[in-house]
Amino acid sequence: MTGGTGHTAGDASPRERTRFGWPVYAWGLWDWGSAAFNAVITTFVFSVYITSDSFGPGASSKLGWALATAGVLIAVCAPITGQRSDRSGRRTFWLMVNTGLVVLSAVGMFFVKPSPDYLWLGLVLLAAGNIFFEFASVNYNAMLNEISTPSTVGRVSGLGWGLGYIGGIVLLLIVYFGLINPEVGLFGITDKDALDVRVTMLICAGWTLLFSLPLFLTLRDNKLNRGAKGPKVGVIESYRQLFATIRGLWNEDRNTAYFLLASAVFRDGLAGVFTFGGVLAAGTFGFSEGDVIIFGVAANVVAGIATIAFGALDDKLGPKRVIVLSLSCMMVAGACVFIFHEGGTTMFWVFGLILCIFVGPAQSASRTFLARLIPEGEEGEVFGLYATTGRAVSFMAPAAWSSAILLGAAITGVADNDDAQHWGILGILLVIGTGLLLLLPVRSGVRSDSALVTQAPPQDRV
Repeated sequence: MTGGTGHTAGDASPRERTRFGWPVYAWGLWDWGSAAFNAVITTFVFSVYITSDSFGPGASSKLGWALATAGVLIAVCAPITGQRSDRSGRRTFWLMVNTGLVVLSAVGMFFVKPSPDYLWLGLVLLAAGNIFFEFASVNYNAMLNEISTPSTVGRVSGLGWGLGYIGGIVLLLIVYFGLINPEVGLFGITDKDALDVRVTMLICAGWTLLFSLPLFLTLRDNKLNRGAKGPKVGVIESYRQLFATIRGLWNEDRNTAYFLLASAVFRDGLAGVFTFGGVLAAGTFGFSEGDVIIFGVAANVVAGIATIAFGALDDKLGPKRVIVLSLSCMMVAGACVFIFHEGGTTMFWVFGLILCIFVGPAQSASRTFLARLIPEGEEGEVFGLYATTGRAVSFMAPAAWSSAILLGAAITGVADNDDAQHWGILGILLVIGTGLLLLLPVRSGVRSDSALVTQAPPQDRV
C-alpha cells in the first residue's frame, strides 16, 4: 500500500469479504464507469461516427480490419499481461495504467474531425482503446477472488456485471438526449464539425475516470506481495512460462481446460445475441432505427437487473446450474423468435427481452465458475487465457449467423437472402447449444488453494 486509508488488495477484512462492504461496491463501480468505452464508444457512437460518409468510402471495412488486428493482439498478449501483474503483485497498478490508457484513447477521439484525413487516427485510437480495455478487464476480473468468498462470489460478480450493463445505458441516454439528438444540445453544442460526438468522447473519458477512482483508492496493492512469485522475467521467458501453464492445464487440470473451451464457445454465442439482435429487429420484425435504440436500452437494463438478481442463485446453486439454466432458456426463447418471426414487433419485444434476461447471468456465472478453479496468485494469467480463448473463437457466431441465412434462403427458395434473415437466429442458437453441450461434462467446484478459500474467514471456507 502506498499510503492513505485504502484497503490493501486481497486484504479486505473478513467482515467485508463475507458481506457487501465498500470494497465490493468500489470494485463494481469500475464496471459501471468502463462501460462508457465498451457500450457508448465502441457499440453505439464512435464506431457509427467513424464509418459515416464523412470519412470516405471503405471506412466500414477498414474498421473491421482495425478491430480484427486489435483482437489478434489481445489474444496474443492478454495472458502475458495477466501473468506479469501476478508476478509483480501490482494488479491494481496495472489496472490503473490500462484504464488510464483507455481514458486517453477516448480523449484523443475528440480530435478526430469528420474528414477522411482523420480516419486512420480514429481507427487507431478505437483499436488501441479496445486493447487496453481488455488488458484492464483481465486485471479487474482477477480481483474477484480478492474481495469475495465462496458464499458471495456469485453476487459480487453479478453486481459488477449488472452495473456495467446499466451504467453504459445511463451514459448513452445522457449523451443521446443531451448532445446527439437535439439540434442544439447542452452548452449550445451542435453537430457542426461533429462536435456533439466529439464532446461525447470527452464525457466518456471523464465518466470512466470518475467511477474508476473508488477502486484505485480502495483496493491498493500490498507491498508485501510485490515480487512474491519471483524476479522479473523477459517477454520470451513470459511466453515460455505461459506455454508451460497451458501444458500443465492440459496434463494436470484438464477440467479447467475444458471449461475454457466450452465457455469460449457459448460466450461467443451470447455476444452474437447483442451483435445481431438489432439487425434482426430491424430487418425481420419491422423496428425503426428509433425503435432499435429503445429496444437496446430496454435490453441492457433488463440484462443488468437480471444479472444482479441471479448472483444470489449462483451462490446458492453454483455457477454451472445458472449457466445451464440460462443457456437452456435462451435456446427456447430463440426458437420462439424464429417460429413467430411473422408476429411483428410484439413477438420480438417478448421473446427478445427473454433472451436478454439470461445473457448477463450466463456471462457473470462463467466468470465465477473460472474464478473458483484458479489457484491463488495465478488469477491474472488464467483470466488472460479466458480472454484469449474467447477471441480465438470469435468468428463462430458471425459465421453461423451468415451460414444459417444462406441455408434458409436455399431451403425456402427466396431470391433475396434478406427475406431469410430470421434463419440467422438458428445459427446463433447452434453456437450457444454447442457451448452448452461442451459444458455439461465439466465439473464445478472450488479449489482448496483458491484465494476465495485461503483468504476467506473460517465460516466461509470449504
